[in-house]
Amino acid sequence: MHESSLINISLFILFLPLLGFVITLLLGKKVKSIYIFENLIIIITFLSSVYLLFSKLSYFRTEKINAELEWFGFNNIINGTTLSINLGFMIDNITAIMLFVVALISMLVHLYSIEYMKGDERYNRYFAYLGIFTFSMNGIVLTNNILMMYIFWELVGLSSYLLIGFWFEKKTAADAGKKAFIVNRIGDIGMFAGILILFFTYNTFSFDKIFSSIGSGILPFNSDFWLTITGVLLFCGAIGKSAQFPLHVWLPDAMEGPTPVSALIHAATMVAAGVYLVVRIFGLLTADAMLFIGIIGMLSAFIPATIALTQNDIKKVLAYSTVSQLGYMIMALGIGAYQFAFFHLVTHAFFKAALFLGSGSVIHAMHHEQDIQKMGGLRKKMPLTYWTFIISSLAISGIPLTSGFLSKDGIIASSLAFSDLTGHYLFPIFSLVVAFLTAFYMFRLIIITFHGKPKDEHKFEHAHESPFLMVMPLVVLATLSIFIWYTPNPINSEQGWFLSKWIEKPVLHTPDKTRFDFMKMGNIESNLSHSYIESEVYKEAMHHSHLSAMILSGLVAVLGIFLAFTVYQWKKIDADKIAKSINPLYKFSFNKWYFDEIYNKTFVALTIGLSRVLAWFDNKIIDGIVNGSAFLTKHFSFFIGNFDKYVIDGIVNFTAYFNGFAGLIVRRIQTGKVQSYLALVIFSIVILLFIFK
Repeated sequence: MHESSLINISLFILFLPLLGFVITLLLGKKVKSIYIFENLIIIITFLSSVYLLFSKLSYFRTEKINAELEWFGFNNIINGTTLSINLGFMIDNITAIMLFVVALISMLVHLYSIEYMKGDERYNRYFAYLGIFTFSMNGIVLTNNILMMYIFWELVGLSSYLLIGFWFEKKTAADAGKKAFIVNRIGDIGMFAGILILFFTYNTFSFDKIFSSIGSGILPFNSDFWLTITGVLLFCGAIGKSAQFPLHVWLPDAMEGPTPVSALIHAATMVAAGVYLVVRIFGLLTADAMLFIGIIGMLSAFIPATIALTQNDIKKVLAYSTVSQLGYMIMALGIGAYQFAFFHLVTHAFFKAALFLGSGSVIHAMHHEQDIQKMGGLRKKMPLTYWTFIISSLAISGIPLTSGFLSKDGIIASSLAFSDLTGHYLFPIFSLVVAFLTAFYMFRLIIITFHGKPKDEHKFEHAHESPFLMVMPLVVLATLSIFIWYTPNPINSEQGWFLSKWIEKPVLHTPDKTRFDFMKMGNIESNLSHSYIESEVYKEAMHHSHLSAMILSGLVAVLGIFLAFTVYQWKKIDADKIAKSINPLYKFSFNKWYFDEIYNKTFVALTIGLSRVLAWFDNKIIDGIVNGSAFLTKHFSFFIGNFDKYVIDGIVNFTAYFNGFAGLIVRRIQTGKVQSYLALVIFSIVILLFIFK
C-alpha cells in the first residue's frame, strides 16, 4: 500500500458526508425516503474510516503522512517574495483514531435517529444537518494547518447551531441555538487573533512549519512571552468549543436540541474538537500557557460536577457531566498528560454517547418526559437501556475493568506526579474530588430513574424498551466501554496497544531533555520544551504515582457510588433534610452557581446598556446633527431662494421697469423735429443761467 492511497481514502471520508448533505437537502421534500441514502453514506464513511485506521496502524504506524496543495498565492511587492496559502491533510495515528470515533458515533446516531425522530415534519432535513456536521468535524480532524482548521471550526459552529435550534418553533430551542453560536464566537475571536500572530511571525499556517521554526528559536515578536500569549489565544477557541469555564454556559442549554444530537455533538465530537485543537497545538505551548490551560481545565472539571449533583433534568445532568469530563481532558493536557488526555477523549466519546442515547431511550419511553423526579422503576421495563446505562456509568465513574478507569487513572497518576515535581497539589486534589462527585451524581441519576417505584403510573404503564435501532447503538457503545478493547491489562493501560503503540508522544522542540522543573523554566529552550515529560525524574514519579492513583481513584469512585445508594436507594440519609440544612449551598448548585444570572446582570446587561447608549447617541446626536444640518440647509436654502427671488430678481426687474418707464417719458420729447430740439436747448440754457448766475 502506498501513502497516496491513504490520502485518497481520507479525501473520500471527508467529502462523502458533504455529498449526502447536498443530495438529502435538495431532495428532502420530493423523496420521503431520501434519509436512507444519507444513512448509507454515513455507513460507507464509517467502513472507510475503519479501513483507514487499519491501514495506518498496520503499514504506516510510525509515519506521519502529509499532503498539500496551493490554495492561492501573492507576491510581496516590497521584496519580491511569493507567499502561498496552502490547504492540506495530515494523517497520523491520532487522526486515524479520531476519524474512526467521529464516524462510529455519527453512524450510530444516524441509525438511532431513524426511530427516535420518526414522524418529525423536518425528518429529512435533520439527517442532512447530521451530514454537514460530520463533514465539518472530519475537516477539523484531517487538516495539517491552523487556517483550514479554523474554516472547518466555523462550519462546525454553523452546523451545531442548526441542530441545536432544530425545533426552532420552541423559543427555548431557538434561544439555545443563538446562545451556543454567540458564546462560541467569543472564544473564536481569541483563536483568530492567535492565528494572525502565527501567520505574521512565520508566514505559514502549517503546524509542522510553525513547530520547526519554534524549534529554531524563532518566536513571535522575539519573545517567549508572546508565544505564551499566542498559545492562550488559540486555547480560547477550545474554551468556547469544549465549553470550558467561563464559556461553559451554552452547553446545558443546548440540550434543547434532539437527544441524538446531544450524543453526537455534545458528548463525543464537537465538544471534543477543543481538546483535539490543544492536542494539535501542544508543540507550541509554553510552560506558562500549559499552566493556564491546566487551571482552566481544573475549574471546568470541578464547577460543573458540583452543579450536576442537584439537577433533575436527565439530559442536563449528562450535559454538566460532559463539561466536567472535558475539563479533565484539558487539565490533563495542561499538566503534560498528553497521551492520557487523548485516551480519555476516546473512551469518554463512547460511554458518554451511550449515556446520552440511553437518556433518549428513557425520554422516548416516557413520552418526552425529562424530569427524573417523575420517573422510577424503569429497569424492569427497559432492561437493555438500564444495563448499558450501568456499564457506561461505571466507566465514567472510573470503576476497574472499564475504559474510563484506565484513562482517568492515567490522568490522576499524572496529576500526582506533576504535584510531586512542582508542588501544585490542587490538581490531584481536584481530580479526586471530581471523580468522587462523578460517581455520586451518575448513580443518583440511575437510582432515581431506574430503581424504586414509578412516580408517574400512567407513563410507567405505557413505557417499554426502545426499538432495535435505538437499543443496538447502546449495546455497541457500552461494549466499547470495557477495558479489553484498549489493553489486555485491566489495571495498566500503558501495557496495551492503545497507549504504547497507537498514540504518539508529543513533539518536543528543544535540545534540552533534562529539565523537569516545569514551573521555573527560565530560558527559551526549556520554556518551550515541556521536556520534563521525557525526563527520568518524571518517568520515575509517574511510576510511583501509578499504584497510588489506581487505589485512590478506585476508592473515591466506590465511595461515591456507595453514598449514592445510601442516600437514594437505601434511604439511610434523608436527601431533602440535607438539602434544607444546607439550603444556600443547595440553591447555589441548583441554580448553576448563578452564572447565567451573573452574565445577564453584567455582560448581557452591559452590552444591552451600551447598545442603548449608542442607539441614543445615534438617534439624538448623530441623527440630530444630520437632521439639524438638513433643517438648517433647508431653511437657509429657503432664505436664499426668497432673497434671490425678491431682492436680486427685484433689483433686476426694478431696473428693467425703471428703464422702461424712463424710456416712456423720454420718448415723449423725441419728436424728430429740429425746431423742437432747438427750443429745448434754448430752454435748458435759460434754466442753467438762472441756476449758475
